[in-house]
Amino acid sequence: MGEFSEKATCGTVCLKYLLFTFNCCFWLAGLAVMAVGVWTLALKSDYISLLASGTYLATAYILVVAGVVVMVTGVLGCCATFKERRKLLRLYFILLLIIFLLEIIAGILAYIYYQQLNTELKENLKDTMTKRYHQPGHEGVTSAVDKLQQEFHCCGSNNSQDWRDSEWVRSGQAGGRVVPDSCCKTLVPGCGQRDHASNIYKVEGGCITKLETFIQEHLRVIGAVGVGIGCVQVFGMIFTCCLYRSLKLEHY
Repeated sequence: MGEFSEKATCGTVCLKYLLFTFNCCFWLAGLAVMAVGVWTLALKSDYISLLASGTYLATAYILVVAGVVVMVTGVLGCCATFKERRKLLRLYFILLLIIFLLEIIAGILAYIYYQQLNTELKENLKDTMTKRYHQPGHEGVTSAVDKLQQEFHCCGSNNSQDWRDSEWVRSGQAGGRVVPDSCCKTLVPGCGQRDHASNIYKVEGGCITKLETFIQEHLRVIGAVGVGIGCVQVFGMIFTCCLYRSLKLEHY
């Protein structure tokens, strides 16, 4: 009986240190998950107003929430490990499971949206650009379109001819411009009055393919982070269950 108790104690100590090491890595992983979510919202959200679906934004918010909960849970895990409180270990396991599900959901959403992105952009991007550009209440779209065309060296959704159907051009608000100034290779006020290939991004093509590539690359990052960290958490749940069982054996 004494030998059994000694082995159980030794096993418990090993599990405690394994779980502590996991919690340290887990806390850093939570910081990484939150950073990716914040990165999406703060630096990569300029083009969200051009997307019809809210899935892209939803995945970022899920990662931010999951990251915060992961960091809090990491602290709780350390307390549960060294105080050897079975109730805390149960709570820790439940939180790990919730976070795991959140990150898997974020990964699945990113994958689904990745598959649907091409269709969504083909159906909506041209209408968004031509019907909302420089229209009252759509300042976010105007800013996003200008940044998109300048950053990716493109003009219009499919090509520069798309702007002929623009409410902004047809209403006379454009001041003689046939394309926005952001289509110009050298950005100066009024440069959009001349749509020659030497002046605007005409031969470079439209923005739809470039925007699709940009978002897909970012969705791959979101999906990989969500699923990757989620899989690592499985080991944390296994260690937690082993420590919980070990404490139960020692108690008896």
